[in-house]
Amino acid sequence: YRLAEEGPADIRIGNVAADLGIVTGSGEVTFSLESGSDYLKIDNMTGELSTTERRIDREKLPQCQMIFDENECFLDFEVSVIGPSQSWVDLFEGRVIILDINDNTPTFPSPVLTLTVEENRPVGTLYLLPTATDRDFGRNGIERYELLQEPAARSSVFELQVADTLDGEKQPQLIVKGPLDREQRDSYELSLRVRDGGEPARSSQAILRVLITDVNDNSPRFEKSIYEADLAENSSPGTPILQLRATDLDVGVNGQIEYVFGAATESVRRLLRLDETSGWLSVLHRIDREEVNQLRFTVMARDRGQPPKTDKATVVLNIRDENDNVPTIDIRKIGRIPLRDGVASVAEDVLVDTPIALVQVSDRDQGENGVVTCTVVGDVPFQLKPASEGEGEPQNKRKYFLHTSAPLDYEAVRDYNVVIVAVDSGSPSLSSNNSLLVRVGDTNDNPPMFSQAVLEVSFPENNLPGERVATVVATDADSGKNAEITYSLEASPLSSEAPGGIFSIDPDSGDVSVQAVLDREQRDTYEFQVTARDKGIPSLQGSTTVVVRVADRNDNEPRFMQDVFTFYVKENLQPNSPVGMVTVMDFDKGRNAELSLSIQPGDHDQAAGIFSIENDTGTIFSTVSFDREQQTSYTFKVKAVDGGEPPRSATATVSLFVMDENDNAPTVTFPSNSSYTVLPPSSNMRTVVATVVATDADTGLNADLNYSIVGGNPFKLFEIDPASGVVSLVGKLAPKHYGLHRLVVQVNDSGQPPQSTTALLHVFVNESLSNATVVESQVARSLHTPLAQDIAGDPSYELSKQRLSIVIGVVAGIMTVILLILVVVMARYCRSKGKHGYEAGKKDHEDFFTPQQHDKAKKPKKDKKGKKGKQPLYSSIVTVEASKPNGQRYDSVNEKLSDSPGMGRYRSVNGGPGSPDLARHYKSSSPLPTVQLHPQSPTASKKHQAVQDLPPANTFVGTGDNISIGSDHCSEYS
Repeated sequence: YRLAEEGPADIRIGNVAADLGIVTGSGEVTFSLESGSDYLKIDNMTGELSTTERRIDREKLPQCQMIFDENECFLDFEVSVIGPSQSWVDLFEGRVIILDINDNTPTFPSPVLTLTVEENRPVGTLYLLPTATDRDFGRNGIERYELLQEPAARSSVFELQVADTLDGEKQPQLIVKGPLDREQRDSYELSLRVRDGGEPARSSQAILRVLITDVNDNSPRFEKSIYEADLAENSSPGTPILQLRATDLDVGVNGQIEYVFGAATESVRRLLRLDETSGWLSVLHRIDREEVNQLRFTVMARDRGQPPKTDKATVVLNIRDENDNVPTIDIRKIGRIPLRDGVASVAEDVLVDTPIALVQVSDRDQGENGVVTCTVVGDVPFQLKPASEGEGEPQNKRKYFLHTSAPLDYEAVRDYNVVIVAVDSGSPSLSSNNSLLVRVGDTNDNPPMFSQAVLEVSFPENNLPGERVATVVATDADSGKNAEITYSLEASPLSSEAPGGIFSIDPDSGDVSVQAVLDREQRDTYEFQVTARDKGIPSLQGSTTVVVRVADRNDNEPRFMQDVFTFYVKENLQPNSPVGMVTVMDFDKGRNAELSLSIQPGDHDQAAGIFSIENDTGTIFSTVSFDREQQTSYTFKVKAVDGGEPPRSATATVSLFVMDENDNAPTVTFPSNSSYTVLPPSSNMRTVVATVVATDADTGLNADLNYSIVGGNPFKLFEIDPASGVVSLVGKLAPKHYGLHRLVVQVNDSGQPPQSTTALLHVFVNESLSNATVVESQVARSLHTPLAQDIAGDPSYELSKQRLSIVIGVVAGIMTVILLILVVVMARYCRSKGKHGYEAGKKDHEDFFTPQQHDKAKKPKKDKKGKKGKQPLYSSIVTVEASKPNGQRYDSVNEKLSDSPGMGRYRSVNGGPGSPDLARHYKSSSPLPTVQLHPQSPTASKKHQAVQDLPPANTFVGTGDNISIGSDHCSEYS
């Protein structure tokens, strides 16, 4: 950029953003002036570069003191372009060329200039006049000289001529235009004015006093026009540098030469000494190359003639560098991170690799002496990175960004002393260091923390309002406002109930107080959340759950769930069985709720010794088995005592009702098994034959009886009313029906499982009863006939049909060989089953009824053991277990299965050793239910009087399902 000097403040220089091609306006990219801020400033948002209030004087700028070209005077500046949140920073260097304005007036070395002119000088003789100086350059520098003569001396003998030198300067020359006669006039006073080329032009003038002297016609001459030498910096004063030599052909005074500085700056005159006589140039004061790296000036050789003659030579001194400067480390701010008095304030949440400072390392030496390396010393989370990768960067001046190399944590380390060491490459090398105190700024990155996630507090009930329950304390690793904590109560996440009405908390101390009287029996636990919030921005919070467990006091007596407990138990329950359970509770807790239960006798001591209670469960046990038929109910009290001090107690009444079990089978009171009824063949249908009467000691459904005919009714002649037990004739009697009919009647109750009793009803169909003895004999014989074998009507009627069948079978015998083989197999099978029939004391068929001719050869089989059934035939309870249709069998109540395919199995129950095995008297292919035979009367003593051994009363009591007796053949009575 270019800028004229001496301008006012806020002069726009240029737009850095536009020149760099950076789009602004969003606020994400900002600009910061890192150097040059003494005279320049930049708009952080737009990148507009302008001047500050400090005036720029080109002639006073240190860097422009030795500059003779206006394009060489400039101000350097640095601009950093900062990305969002300082995530990136770019550093750019710029230069503002300071343009000269005409702000300086050209001046002569002295207000009176003296020039000695020899007399008799020819016309046209030139005399060099002292030159004026103008701190401005170029157009604003010296443009012309003017000679102002007195009005009376317009035809003066002098004229001014201005010549351009090789250096580009203007040299005023005085020209003799007329004869000079010292005797007529020895001096002239002229006015010499100098004017620059500025707009407006500036000018000044001096008195030029011309003294006319004798002639000195030879000027001194230097051996060479330019003298050049090297001088080591820091050379001690008096060190000779070089000798300037000039000669003058004149003699005497006009040939005596003296050496003086010509066009030389103040610094040259201050640092160097020129011997006027010898021309030796030596060191007057130590020269620092870092301040002046070259001295360029002129030396004039002047003789002592009148007027003196001069010659001019240029001297160039190059100052040679010595490694006499330690590297300098300049640490400056970068971007928006403040740095003041060597302290950089960096927030702890800055990202890793964030630049926090600009480090400029320089060495005023040159060459290897100025090559500097830089590093960060110590274990700190910071590192240096070059600010730019440009190849044109001078070796003795480098810039680095100080980056964070690891996350900062205010809670771990609050201050870092970052020491930066720089070492040059000189021999011996020099080093220096500088430090930056990085003060980590706290950000609110730590929420308040409680030592426990859940705080459980025990607090007794029946308290006073306002009592302190607990104190919760949270800590915050931050500092200042970020660590100032306030407490508040909030509902627990598991409970929507707000704790504000019952509990309160001091926001500063964390003391939790209760505002109401607590009752553990109404609520034993309160749960709420204590939240601790810090005062940072944004605020962070932590929480803990407070569980207040209300401690119990013995303020409640035991309480039964009911004042009266009513239980129903079945009779025949095993002793020490549970009969009921009482529920008692105590709203207290711990020992105050430990209850002791006991049985309290009733008014009539019904429960004394009969009942006990289990303390843990409240289960009541009986020590006896109940019999409803003896006692139907019991009443007693249960007492509960807690373990508090003093103890509290309560009682409840227990009423126990014995429920009926179906443990009694029906009892048939009429008819008896040995009785019979005579039915004339002419009886009409629906004639009442007899009525079966039965009773049951149970109650309810267990005593609800129904009647059915389960056997001995192959012709379906009879029917029994299920409810009343009335047996009626429902079929027409025919000749084949004449004779004895044995009806097997089963009486079932409605219990579960049902109980049943089987009775025999004998009906003798005939016109009259001519021979009662024969009928009684048949009735007695039927008592020993298997129930599965029907006894119904005249047996000869069916016998004739059997003979006819035999004849037909003989005629077709050849064609039925295979059938006969099967019959043989079945006959063998029947004989194997016949082993379960009656053997000991078994009689032939003629023992029962009229002789059968085809069976006469048959002999009775005797028991292998020769034992006789001398015991009463029905002296024990006999259970008849009927097989199920699928081959399984009934085994008493438990229905155990047997592999007997179709034969009923019978076993003696509770009988003595002489009890007859009734299974040997029965053979059936139909399944039979379980039947219990209860003896009602003693049997006869004769072995073959089995018919007469049957008791007169009903002897069959069933405990299974209804008996279904059927047969595929009729008995010998049919």
